[in-house]
Amino acid sequence: MEADFPLSTIMPCQNPQQQQQQQQQQQSHTLPKQVRFTAAAAAAAAAASSVEPEPLAAQLKLLPMNDQIRELQTIIRDKTTSRGDFVFCADRLIRLVVEEGLNQLPYTECTVTTPTGHKYDGVKFEKGNCGVSIMRSGEAMEQGLRDCCRSIRIGKILIQSDEETQRAKVYYAKFPPDIYRRKVLLMYPILSAKSIIEEFPEITILATEVHPVAPTHFGQKYFGTD
Repeated sequence: MEADFPLSTIMPCQNPQQQQQQQQQQQSHTLPKQVRFTAAAAAAAAAASSVEPEPLAAQLKLLPMNDQIRELQTIIRDKTTSRGDFVFCADRLIRLVVEEGLNQLPYTECTVTTPTGHKYDGVKFEKGNCGVSIMRSGEAMEQGLRDCCRSIRIGKILIQSDEETQRAKVYYAKFPPDIYRRKVLLMYPILSAKSIIEEFPEITILATEVHPVAPTHFGQKYFGTD
């Protein structure tokens, strides 16, 4: 099982009753109906969801699937997509994940005064967050995080298989010195969700899609080395 564009955080939930009401309202219009997904795509999605092990439900969180995400996923999987379009669509997917990741960080309530002199009850994020990108594909997500948090600190880690043992080995790591006190957003666009959660059960993965066929060409296409 592969998760596309994951980030270590959690996701929001949609209200099924509201979705049903919206669908009924849309059907009442005279506009021509749109075919959202083909029967084959629906069957594949159902098959992918049916094989997901129950224990993964708590750690693996997906953004609600919609036509926008489906189109972006389609474009980055299309072998005819140019690198420019690939990067553009990948950045959009990354931004969606980053925004929702930040939405799950701890915050405190606060009250501010508006330019008109009124009080506004709002929130502000607590300090002590950081990002860590897994080189090199994870570096593609750094700009999306910086666009949302200009002053956030970002570390890097390089993990490769050891030639002798074939086990994962850390070859390079550079973290903020107080990372042990921070909430960490670990960034990597493609991963095997099942193996990660089995080895690190305390981690939470946020992704736009889980699919048995992942775009493993992501790094080469994004950085232009394919």
